[in-house]
Amino acid sequence: MTRTCSRCDKPMDPVYRPFCSKRCADIDLQKWLTGSYAIPGSELDDESDSEPGDEQ
Repeated sequence: MTRTCSRCDKPMDPVYRPFCSKRCADIDLQKWLTGSYAIPGSELDDESDSEPGDEQ
């Protein structure tokens, strides 16, 4: 079974795993850095920014 690039479905290169090339790896990294990819989560309240023990 040949694994394929998670970006373009070409055969994966072990050097750039899970991608086929540096180009596909860089495209994926750029998407993470610009916020195109995001892990869903709930919004934090302002109160969650305080240090433990600061409740008054």
